[in-house]
Amino acid sequence: MSNEAPRPVLHWETDDIERKLGFPGAKYTGATPLLTLGIGLILAVGFYAALLPFTEHHIGKMFFERGPVPYVIVLFSGWSLGILFVKWRKIKLQRRALDHSILPEEPDFVLSPLTADDILKRVREISDNPKRFLLLNRIEGALSSLKNIGRVSDIDDILRSQSDNDESYMESTYTGLRGFIWAIPVLGFIGTVLGLSEAIGGFGKVLSQANEIAELRDSLKGVTGGLSVAFETTLIGLVAAVSIQLLLTAVKTNEEQFLDECNEYCHRHIVSKLRVVPVDEDHQIEGAP
Repeated sequence: MSNEAPRPVLHWETDDIERKLGFPGAKYTGATPLLTLGIGLILAVGFYAALLPFTEHHIGKMFFERGPVPYVIVLFSGWSLGILFVKWRKIKLQRRALDHSILPEEPDFVLSPLTADDILKRVREISDNPKRFLLLNRIEGALSSLKNIGRVSDIDDILRSQSDNDESYMESTYTGLRGFIWAIPVLGFIGTVLGLSEAIGGFGKVLSQANEIAELRDSLKGVTGGLSVAFETTLIGLVAAVSIQLLLTAVKTNEEQFLDECNEYCHRHIVSKLRVVPVDEDHQIEGAP
């Protein structure tokens, strides 16, 4: 008998960040839109609260005195950061399933229809809800089909199919983020166009009202200053989009590595241990004490 202490049980209901906050947890590493919007609002309010002491400085004026566009950019950026934060926490929880061994430690152990029930029982012992853990759900689905499958290659095909489905779902969880990364710089350009329109309108007004060169020169200073201000919304949008893209790349790389580790785990612990036991041997084993 092994002297190792029993491994901790995986508790999705209490460890998933969405469940902790009272939201229905999204599948695997997905993020609930309502929760991430709430996080985005908190981050946006906190950002503007931190800028309050600097309202008279240029950095404060960039966000407080450039129309509504910077407010929307900050909200979308906070929402994106909320999605990335929730996904990072959920990936971290999903990775914990990789630390649990579901097979006996005996080197000569083989996985067959006879032993599949024991492994399924082990899967259900280490988690309160195996279907909420990507790795455990994949293993449970393959083992549940083992009794009706006659060839090892078929189990391998099932695991590969589940792996493809999981990768497709993972890609779909980044759709909203990609939309924000596209929208944020576009909003910056819209702010710039609005600023340019205002500046050009002011330029026409100056030309129609100025009577002397000195007066025209003084009036144009305000117009050209407005032109420089107009491009600041584009700067805000581009900086925000680049920052979010870099964070998205880091989180997605982490998730892709997790999926690769799940594939390796299934091959090492499931596919390589499979053996279809002949029927007469099955009966012999079942009758053994």
